Amino acid sequence: MSVLLSPAALEARLAAGPPVHLLDVRWSLGEPDGRPAYRAGHIPGAVHVDLERELAAHGAPTDGRHPLPAIADLQRSARRWGLRSGESVVVYDASGGLAAARAWWLLGHAGVADVHILDGALDGWLAAGLPVATGDEPAPPPGDIVLAYGHRQVIDIDEAARFPAGGTLLDARAAARYLGAEEPVDPRAGHIPGARNAPASDNLDAAGRFLPPAELTARLAAAGVRADRPVAVYCGSGVTAAHTVAALAVTGREAALFPGSWSAWSNAPDRPVATGDAQDPSTSAKESR
Repeated sequence: MSVLLSPAALEARLAAGPPVHLLDVRWSLGEPDGRPAYRAGHIPGAVHVDLERELAAHGAPTDGRHPLPAIADLQRSARRWGLRSGESVVVYDASGGLAAARAWWLLGHAGVADVHILDGALDGWLAAGLPVATGDEPAPPPGDIVLAYGHRQVIDIDEAARFPAGGTLLDARAAARYLGAEEPVDPRAGHIPGARNAPASDNLDAAGRFLPPAELTARLAAAGVRADRPVAVYCGSGVTAAHTVAALAVTGREAALFPGSWSAWSNAPDRPVATGDAQDPSTSAKESR
């Protein structure tokens, strides 16, 4: 099943008639509440999804900032969105899919097979001259979907610690956070020892579309991804890491996600922290606890 759907392909699907459920998943660290932006303009028929409340749980700091929601809670939310078994789902945001990929990954992990990211996001839809609606949509009829986790690869904090020994562990955060030069959110700066940096934002071109598969393959290979080694991805709290999992899927590679990500790791004082650039060992500082 293709990861991405272009605005033209989505328009055609909507016109063809089979049900397509549109989820508007706008979120960022600076603006976690995407509802005002949704009300200001969204794809007609889209349901607003609250990433903080519906695509994440909240517990102890060692769980990370966005641990996976309980499956019963996710199923309840998905039914509120109107999702039904066997029907298509398309997720989008206004940031190249960096937030919407969380919904793509989570629904796929929960067993939704026909789920796609709108390539180019809302900007791509607007650039194609396609319509938008304002305000709130009427609530859709309740769905009947049944969800169960286990359909995508997941690693926990212990597996993340071991992963670089036999695979490639990608850190999808911006370079400054990976290097330990700054940390605006989490308690310690740096990265998991052995991880390689591949910022999720670099999966996109200047228009906010995913790079072509060949370019993604080359970029991720430069970060250490190899055909003969498994791949896992983390970020700050497991949100944008899903974007890199999606980028790898575009190239034909399956990758695991570490949901707790740096927010869980940095809250565990017994876990070592590395700084500097693992790609350039001459700049890499010693690990510290």
